[in-house]
Amino acid sequence: MREELETGEVDRDAGGVALPDNIAFVAVPALALAACGSGGSPTPAPTPTPTPTPTGATPPQAARFLAQATMGSSSADIAHVQAIGFDGWLTEQFAKPRATTHWDWLIANGYNDVANINSQKGYDPTVWRQLITSDDQLRQRVAMALLDFLVVGIDGLTTNWKAFAAAAFLDVLTDNAFGNYRALIDAVSLNPAMGLYLTFLGNRKANAATGAVPDENYARELMQLFTLGLVQLNMDGTPKSGSPDTYTQDDVTGLARVFTGFTYASSDGSVPDRLRVPMIQNASLHETGTKVFLGTTIPAGTDGFASLKLALDSIFAHANVPPFISKQLIQRLVTSNPTPAYVGRVAAVFADNGSGVRGDLKAVVRAILLDSEARDDTIATGVSFGKLREPIMRLTNWARAFGVTSASNAWAIGDTSSSGTRLAESPGRSQSVFNFFRPGYTPPNTAIAAQGLVGPEFQITNEPSVVAYLNYMQTLIASGTGDVKANYTDILAKAADSQALIDAVNLTVAAGQVSAATLATVKAAVDSISATGTNGPINRVYTAILLVMATPEYIAQK
Repeated sequence: MREELETGEVDRDAGGVALPDNIAFVAVPALALAACGSGGSPTPAPTPTPTPTPTGATPPQAARFLAQATMGSSSADIAHVQAIGFDGWLTEQFAKPRATTHWDWLIANGYNDVANINSQKGYDPTVWRQLITSDDQLRQRVAMALLDFLVVGIDGLTTNWKAFAAAAFLDVLTDNAFGNYRALIDAVSLNPAMGLYLTFLGNRKANAATGAVPDENYARELMQLFTLGLVQLNMDGTPKSGSPDTYTQDDVTGLARVFTGFTYASSDGSVPDRLRVPMIQNASLHETGTKVFLGTTIPAGTDGFASLKLALDSIFAHANVPPFISKQLIQRLVTSNPTPAYVGRVAAVFADNGSGVRGDLKAVVRAILLDSEARDDTIATGVSFGKLREPIMRLTNWARAFGVTSASNAWAIGDTSSSGTRLAESPGRSQSVFNFFRPGYTPPNTAIAAQGLVGPEFQITNEPSVVAYLNYMQTLIASGTGDVKANYTDILAKAADSQALIDAVNLTVAAGQVSAATLATVKAAVDSISATGTNGPINRVYTAILLVMATPEYIAQK
């Protein structure tokens, strides 16, 4: 594909697809901005009360629900939601067993061979395999949402067996996706990959003789990114009057003393096993003096694990945790700019699931996805509602919609984080603890900024990354990569009827949200390709899929 976005000129790809030169691509940043609520005057924030769980969902309603709750859906998935309802589908998903762990898949496929000790082999294949093929889709989706703010990036791990270290961390998020947030934070805090990534594995107590003090990385990010945020919040996620800070440097210093003495459970690095086991305490490295932070005092002489429990209990009880975590999960699953009322309703469930339990992620996820703001079709049309669809999600949407498989089980998709040739994002490959994009990011000099809104995913959206996305998806759609191939048998049956073809793609991939005017443009492109010539039917399919995935109505998930 040429980079002339203004004209939309597209070269023939490796799979032989020729798109007409006069068809302008519409997925440029400016138009995606408009579709994500950047145009027009701001509307008052809706504050509806929760409504009963809808029944008898239409196909577009079922598809939109699945766009929020899964990594992508097929026509069969949409029909299933219609049959059992949103609540029934959630109950079914919560009951599904965890797919084979990433760790176990790596072992089963021989990646623990000593030849891989200094490589990352196996990591990308296991992640893409599970996101695309696993049946526990809600768990996968929530785990990816958690990975957006509980970040470990494989390239930042200073260890051998990196694939296993990153896989073990992702397993922690996936295993705990429907558990309690307090238990999740405990598991994250004892995970070797996190200890490596935020440099507190082997962290030592202060040394008065040398002036050395404990590493503060994890203490700071635990509060700033994983639990509290920077400013004190009301229960609806709005800053308290004056936006007072949640913690001070003294709190960071005091909390850092807790995270001393933690190290590998084994000294044997010749095999990956110690990367799966929670860290243990080396008492000689632990700070046994008094630890003071956030109004909490841990008495002198308290051992490492007792100190950790007291610290995490204190942080978990902080008033900021329910709104801070609830808002981020809403942003990742449903909309970048949830109303305070929406945040408040979900935060109330985080604080108490109805049975006196705080931090019940299963209850929180249900509250997010069944809330009236998530399910109301009218609210979805508002200029401030929706989110830019993550590039990772765009790939998995296509893959799950069209039955992508890898016959050899190699799953040769690889690292997709290049912004020049691929997606500008790849699961578990962030170069920073702040992720590929931050939840509070606002694209400067835009109508989004003028309205006081945020657009997190726009942090990795620019003309080169848009061009790269379209080029990369054009090749994937037509040719796959390695033996990672789609199955277009069902959709190919509609190739002769261009309207039926694009309607089917619009529903399955874009939840029926592409406008009639945009679909007319797509239809013109499809109709310009012979339905009977050599490769004509399959080229019509490729064109319909690619152009729907290039529309602003698809890129901006509503």
